[in-house]
Amino acid sequence: MSSSHTPYTKERRKESSELRSARWFGPDDLRSFGHRSRIMQMGYAPEDWAGKPIIGVINTWSDLNPCHAHFKHRVEDVKRGVLQMGGFPVEMPAITLSESFMKPTTMLYRNMLAMEVEEQIRAHPVDGVVLLGGCDKTTPALIMGALSAGLPMIYLPAGPMLRGNYAGQQLGSGSDAWKYWDERRAGCITDKQWLGIEGGIARSYGHCMTMGTASTMTAIADAMGLCLTGVSSIPAADANHIRMASACGRRIVEMVWEDLVPGKIVTRDAFHNATTVAMATGCSTNAVVHLLAMARRAGIDWTLEDLDRMGRTTPVIANIRPSGDKYLMEDFYYAGGLLALMSRLKEKLVLDALTVTGDTLGENLEGAEIYNEDVIRPLSNPVYHEGSLAVLRGNLCPDGAVIKPSACDQRFQQHTGPALVFDSYPEMKAAIDDENLEVTPDHVLVLRNAGPLGGPGMPEWGMLPIPKALIKQGHRDMLRISDARMSGTSYGACVLHVAPESFVGGPLALLRTGDLVRLDIPNRSLDMLVSDEELEKRRAEWKQPEPRFERGYGWMFARHVTQADKGCDFDYLSPEFGRTAGEPDIF
Repeated sequence: MSSSHTPYTKERRKESSELRSARWFGPDDLRSFGHRSRIMQMGYAPEDWAGKPIIGVINTWSDLNPCHAHFKHRVEDVKRGVLQMGGFPVEMPAITLSESFMKPTTMLYRNMLAMEVEEQIRAHPVDGVVLLGGCDKTTPALIMGALSAGLPMIYLPAGPMLRGNYAGQQLGSGSDAWKYWDERRAGCITDKQWLGIEGGIARSYGHCMTMGTASTMTAIADAMGLCLTGVSSIPAADANHIRMASACGRRIVEMVWEDLVPGKIVTRDAFHNATTVAMATGCSTNAVVHLLAMARRAGIDWTLEDLDRMGRTTPVIANIRPSGDKYLMEDFYYAGGLLALMSRLKEKLVLDALTVTGDTLGENLEGAEIYNEDVIRPLSNPVYHEGSLAVLRGNLCPDGAVIKPSACDQRFQQHTGPALVFDSYPEMKAAIDDENLEVTPDHVLVLRNAGPLGGPGMPEWGMLPIPKALIKQGHRDMLRISDARMSGTSYGACVLHVAPESFVGGPLALLRTGDLVRLDIPNRSLDMLVSDEELEKRRAEWKQPEPRFERGYGWMFARHVTQADKGCDFDYLSPEFGRTAGEPDIF
């Protein structure tokens, strides 16, 4: 990642005249007169801003985002820290991406938030930013936008919610929803029990407390060096989270004076560390598409092959659901959290990688301790011998697909079975609830037309429900394939992110019910056992589906989004289209 800034040293201190914000407020001209008079209109005096770093606090709070419900307060905690260090804080609201409520999927709007963040930073008189996020897509979106803008930044993670509880049993968000929904469909739990689970599964503000996409992405941001090292593990409701927010405010002011910009932190080594930590935590499959997108924004060549290579050599050592057997993020924090996990991974990390603290990752890990060896396992006793994810190739997915072997029944490591293909989610949903559906445990459920364009937005439909007929026979897993994604809290033998997607004519569009499909995880292959001649015949008969959008943001999305193997970012936002992160402003 290139940067036009001078090399970083903690001792460097900008002059106040070098501050970016000084270009708005410093000159004795008519435009700056307007800037000064309007900030004074809000009750501020020159003593508030003159000669001080102006810090943007980008807040993704919303009344419809339970993961970020505490950000109304945390923004004030950040501001307190900024003021303590002699900066001037300004809150800058941004759209929220609430996984719980947005349809068809927050993934459709990840790039919108990334664009908003980039343009907010570029257009306003700020010298650095603190990014408040946590709910799944907000982490990559905020980071992507800030990387492209290139100003000093710190990511403040929302933190996981408290453990769920019902009838004395711990509940994990997402994972137990899927589990008990199947039990309810099988007639094994009562309506009263179901309502008790509903009311007990999410007991505080904060994001999912399983190692779902939210915990995965905040851990990735942390391992990349974009958080105060280790803070992603702090539960949202813990008083340490408040103190951490103020610490972020203090540190970002120092980063501005030190000219510590993202281009000096987000290097190839940072992606190596982020991927290592992701694999060791039993990460969400969503990590793949977001890591690829963030790397692309940073101008770093990071591919599916890099992810698979590191997955083969990094064991899962965080015993957290859904890859682990019982523990949740609160337990992980009490066991030592991400600092402890990274200290156990030292031999696999690049320890001289710089972080937002101004120190290296290795320096920040000094003194880290592990308090529960079952939650954070030694490398010699992992939860799973390889990393969380595997990348597959074959005639069904020439541009790749992903699976989470650590969270599925191991009998599916190698499996061949007949396909049962659905062209839409409503069609699939109706079929699986039919108790007379002709299906066996060896069948391969397939949902297509659910990718970036087909979904639209690549929804989390990839954990296809087990057919009711099989649920009642006691089955709880089967091989499923889709060009969709799945929630990071999900589990099971699900092959996802099939690329190219079926909506644009990828090979998945040519698969038919009854065709044999072969999965071989050790050899990283996924194929349909259909002759090349037959596939060519089917391709000639295939017709492009009607576009999903005719206007607005969706129209733009459909024309510029890349496929899953490229991160699903917009093609025109890559560095080769012009400015890269760290280059001077054009305004």
